[in-house]
Amino acid sequence: MKTPRRAVLSSTAALAALALLPLAAQAQAWPSKPIRFVVPFAAGGANDLMARSAAEGATKALGQPVIIENRPGAGGSIGTEVVAHSAPDGYTFLISAAGVLSNPMIKKSVPYKDADLVPVAMIGLAPSVIVVPKSAKYNNLKDFVEASKKGQGFNFATAGTGSTPHFVAEMLNVKYGAKLQPVPYKSGSESTTAVLGGQVEGTSEASIIALPHILNDGKFKALATTWTQRISAYPQLSTATEQGFGELQIAHWAGVHAPRGVPADILDKVAAAVDKAMKDPATVAKLKGMGIEPVGGSRADFVKFVDAERKRLGDIVKAAHMRED
Repeated sequence: MKTPRRAVLSSTAALAALALLPLAAQAQAWPSKPIRFVVPFAAGGANDLMARSAAEGATKALGQPVIIENRPGAGGSIGTEVVAHSAPDGYTFLISAAGVLSNPMIKKSVPYKDADLVPVAMIGLAPSVIVVPKSAKYNNLKDFVEASKKGQGFNFATAGTGSTPHFVAEMLNVKYGAKLQPVPYKSGSESTTAVLGGQVEGTSEASIIALPHILNDGKFKALATTWTQRISAYPQLSTATEQGFGELQIAHWAGVHAPRGVPADILDKVAAAVDKAMKDPATVAKLKGMGIEPVGGSRADFVKFVDAERKRLGDIVKAAHMRED
């Protein structure tokens, strides 16, 4: 006896629907297991510290542990690749930085595409501080830039091609006629040592790294901060904008990106959890005390920031002909 074709189709549809039930239940129950925040830099830096504060707050908000995994190397490309190629199930996120945007612009090849990642949330930023040795005769950014225009110019330490200090140097060169020769080092700590040792005339470093050498041991002289507002932990230092360098705006920021394809409702929940963490009074006090400015905000806010940052950095890359070492 033959089974009617309509009955076969109905049975097939029912089985398909049953197969989808676990997936639907899993999506509704998110998060049902620990979430991973991949930090593409070594532990202890500004990006890592901001990630840990966000993870602590997100753990409380989401009800599941948010685990930090450091995957440093290749200017952040190794950790970024891990997330870009992860399953879009809402359990793996990238703690992003400017290099996520600038690496594809500068390097000959990177193991991910810009479109492989989507912005989720802004965590915060460590304003960049332009510093020179304490013995230097320059007392502000204008003096430093004008002095660099004489003779062979100045050597300016960076943490490698495409790093924030590299962009600071090229912004000053392109926008204000400075003569700064970027000298790439392997890390911010190495470039800091180069300034302290007199191998270069100056550098730009994250506030969390620079402030101890300014406020504690007095080995650095700060010329300006390159963000739009003064640093909460060092308000006496004026911004580059206040000193007449309005187009010099850059910071060491940290955000959250996800692999493309993660459901929008999950992205919104992560953004809300990070925003809540960055508004927690204890977290705010802790981060600001280290020279980090918590930001937070909505997913739309971060998308807007990333789009603007991509354009600003892209313009400098083209104007300065920035290329991989």
